[in-house]
Amino acid sequence: MAVTIDVGYVGDLHCEAVHAPSGQRLLTDAPLDNGGKGEAFSPTDLAATALGTCLLTIMGIVASRHGLDLTGTRVRVIKEMTAVPVRRIGALTVTITVPPGRVVSPSDRVLLERAADTCPVRQSLHPDVKVAMVFEYGGN
Repeated sequence: MAVTIDVGYVGDLHCEAVHAPSGQRLLTDAPLDNGGKGEAFSPTDLAATALGTCLLTIMGIVASRHGLDLTGTRVRVIKEMTAVPVRRIGALTVTITVPPGRVVSPSDRVLLERAADTCPVRQSLHPDVKVAMVFEYGGN
């Protein structure tokens, strides 16, 4: 199924994207270290955000199928850029924190961690992008 996203340049290194099916809008800005003002997500910030939301979505789908509740689960993605050989995302460090009591059995944890590995965004990233994932169960 195809989804249309229309993007327009609004000036001053800002873009506006519109998700055609829902009409939702988002703005981007170039990052500070690339001439922007850092007033919004940068395009590479959105890639990191896509990874985090995709991980939670896929884990949520699997959790729902197995009677698990992931409400309150959080993901932190730390994006690191590199300039070698070209400017691009070099590494994404992901910490997934599941609240206490949500997922207690080792088999359920393995199930969710395997689901995270199948996240379509992660599978779409170039192999040169280092992705490190850490799962914390019953964390802060």
